[in-house]
Order: sequence, then C-alpha cells, then structure tokens
Amino acid sequence: MSGAGAARGTRQRSPEKALAEETRFGTFPLLRRERMWSGLDFTWVSSSLAIATWAFIVGGSTALLVGFRDGTIAMIIGNAIGLCFMVLASTAASQRYGSEQYTLLRGAFGVVGVGILVFTVILITEMGWSSLLAVMAGRAASQITGEVTGAELSQYGPLVTVCALAAIVLAWLILSRGPVLIGRLNAIVAPGLALIVGAMMVFLVMNTSWDALSAASPLAPFEDPTLNFMMAVEFNVGVGVSWYPVMGSLARMTRSRKAAMWPAFGGLFVATILAQAVGLASALTLGDSDPTVWMVPFGGAVLGVGVLAFIAFANVTSMASIVYSTVLAIRQSSGRFLVRLPWKWLSALFFVLPGIMAFFPQFMYEQFMTFVTYSGAFLTAVCGVALADYFVLRRQRLDLRELHLAQRGRLYAYRGGINIAGLGAVALGAVFYVWLYDPITLETQAAFAYVTASLPAAVLAAVAYLVLTAVLYPRRPRVPAGHADAGGAPAGRGA
Repeated sequence: MSGAGAARGTRQRSPEKALAEETRFGTFPLLRRERMWSGLDFTWVSSSLAIATWAFIVGGSTALLVGFRDGTIAMIIGNAIGLCFMVLASTAASQRYGSEQYTLLRGAFGVVGVGILVFTVILITEMGWSSLLAVMAGRAASQITGEVTGAELSQYGPLVTVCALAAIVLAWLILSRGPVLIGRLNAIVAPGLALIVGAMMVFLVMNTSWDALSAASPLAPFEDPTLNFMMAVEFNVGVGVSWYPVMGSLARMTRSRKAAMWPAFGGLFVATILAQAVGLASALTLGDSDPTVWMVPFGGAVLGVGVLAFIAFANVTSMASIVYSTVLAIRQSSGRFLVRLPWKWLSALFFVLPGIMAFFPQFMYEQFMTFVTYSGAFLTAVCGVALADYFVLRRQRLDLRELHLAQRGRLYAYRGGINIAGLGAVALGAVFYVWLYDPITLETQAAFAYVTASLPAAVLAAVAYLVLTAVLYPRRPRVPAGHADAGGAPAGRGA
C-alpha cells in the first residue's frame, strides 16, 4: 500500500475507533453485536462486587441488633426485597436498549433533573462506597505490613491512609482501561473470594464453636426484639438497593435480558449473604467483623497474609466497577461541560473526594450504618419512580433518538429540563421514608414494625409520580410510535 493509501486507511479507521471509545466511555447505546458479557461473565462481575469487604461490615452492623439466626434471616429477607426492585429498576431497560441507565431516566426526570440526581444522591452515594472500599483495602495492606515487619500498627493509623491512596491509584489505572479489563479481572476475583469466604466460615467455627455462635447475643440491641429484627431487615434492604447506581450501566453490556437480570440478582444475593454471614458470625463471636483484624491470627502468617492481599485487590476491582458506572453518569449529565474531558482525567476527578476521605478512616467505619440507610431512603424512591416510568407509563417502550435529543426533542423535553413529577415523587418518597424510620435518631412509627420503610417509600414514590404526571403533563405523549431499539428490534418486541 502506498503512503497515501495508508494514510487514507488510517483516516477511515479513526471514526470507528472514536465510536468504539464512545460506546465504552460515553453514552452511545451498544448494538447487540457489541455486547460482550454472557450470563456467566455478568455473574462474576456482580459476585465480585457483592463479596468485597463491605459485605463483612454489613454483617457486623447487623450483629448490633440481632443474633446469628435472626440476623441471617434478616439479611436474606432484606437483600431479597431490595434486590428485587433494584434489579428491575436498573437492568431491564438498560439491557434491552443497550444504554446506561441515566440516559434512560430522562423521561422520568428530564435531562437537568437527571443531572441533579447524579450530582447529589448518586455522586455522594458512590463516593461514600468508594471511600469505604479504599479504607478497607488500606487496612488489609496495613495488617499485611504489620505481620511482615512485626510492627504494631494502628488499624486507623497513617499507613492505612497511605495504602488507601495507593488502592485508589490502582483502581484508577484499571478503570482507565475500561469495562473489558474490569470483566476479566472479576472473572478471577469472584471465584477466589467465594473460596476465601467459605474458608473464613470454617476458621470461625473451628476456633469458636457452632453452639457459641448460635447462642451469641446481639451486641447493642434495643429492648423490643421485633424492632431489632425489622431494623436489621431495613438496613439490609438499603444494602440491596444501594447497587442501583451501578447495575444498569454494567447490564447494558450483557447479551440478553436473561444474562442481565438473573445474574444481577443471583450474583449479588448469594455472594452478599455468604460474606455477610461471615461478618455477622465474626462480630458476634470475636467482636470484630473486619477480616483484616482476625484473619492472620486464625489463618497463620502465610495463609492470612495471602488472603488479606487477595481481599485488598478485590476491593480495588470492586471500586473500579462501581466508579465506571458513576463516571458514565457524570459524563452524560454534565451537558457539554465534561464531554470533551478525556476519560482518564474525568475518572481521576471522581477519586478526589475518596482520596480526601482516606485521611479519616475511623469516621468511615463509624458512620457506615447511617450512610447506608440514608442513601437507601433516596435510592428506594428513585427505584419506585424508575419502575413506574418504564413499566407503567412507557410500557417498556422508549425512543433512543428522542432520549439523546433531550431538550431538542419532543417526547422527553421539559421546561427547564426538569420533570417536576419525577423529582417531586423522589422527594416525597424520601421524606416519607425518614418519617417512618429516621436513621440518625432511630425513631420509628408503629407501621415500621410491619412494613419497614423501603417498600412503602418506593410504592408512594411510584404512585405519586403517576398522579403528578397525569396532573402536570396530561397531554404529553407517553409511548412513541413504532421505532427500533439499539439492536434493531421493534420497541414493542422483547429483546
């Protein structure tokens, strides 16, 4: 090929490369042939997310209220409830249309309304989780250092901060390579973590006893056992719902709806319960749910250090996975402001606050339960609105072209870019949640002991959205005329 011909070939390939970059790091929907994950791939991704160290801390927090038997039941019920409506709200539309979930929410909230949610609820939630993961990775690395050197190191000392910052840098390097590398790493991390969690439970039973575990009392319960149980259930509902910000953007890379929804639910549910059970058991018998504290004494120097190193790396891959979805949301919600900023620098900006929070590791641990419950109050309401919009109002039919046109289009354009019905319903649902159960004061209404706070808040937000839409936008078209989705199938036909 001549020099001119080679130059022409380069120019011809450039648009394709740019389009591939946009589908991985931007908001363009993926065509069916571009979706790379099977059901097994997505199972590894979701399992790796769920089985990170935060699951042990969730189990330890549950141990404050209930014993092992009631705690296990509360975790199963709570996660099952939260994951059910979270998975439906986040993965169904994203998988069908191959689009990250925040573009698909423009009908429910408007383009500016989505930006408001992303830069408040979603950003705070995901920065909080990322900070916690970084600190946990730092504690594992600090424990390894102490074991190797023989030094007595504080579990919240300066080395934890240094190692947490190193974990953030490593997560950023993985994230900058995109979802393909994230998926490959999770396929290695998830099975390894499953084996480690099983081994941890064996160590716990061998070094205590099953009878001691079964008879262990909760650490800081209230006088009312029913209230203790329902608060434990509600806390775990919040954990299940907390996956909402990330699952839709990950599910768009799956090849079928079955490969998205069942692995999302099953991977998160099974892995979460296993890891939380270990955290619950260790908190009740050893007084600490964090395996970075007791793994070396129980497992020995070589095995314990190896396990801690693997856990630290698993936290890093989990961090990369959740930040990928969040940075996509930031990019599409910022208008033209951040679109031209390279992916690696945009993702680096996200890590600024988690980097700052790494200097306050003790605060991250002490405020964990309040953080999860409060974020769950808002995310529950968002899920309620998303379900009502997609399944009831839109009847699972969206127009991708109109969604990307946003304010320049007809179907999803609102005055000021804000769908008042959507944001108003979220606010109403969140306020109702906090009225039923205040995570700070721990005050509850009588109904909380029977229906928790999440389900009523989600239902209220959904009903409020439908009513407000009928009142505020009575003549607005809900369902577009015949059109094609990202895979070329008519919108009214299943993916």
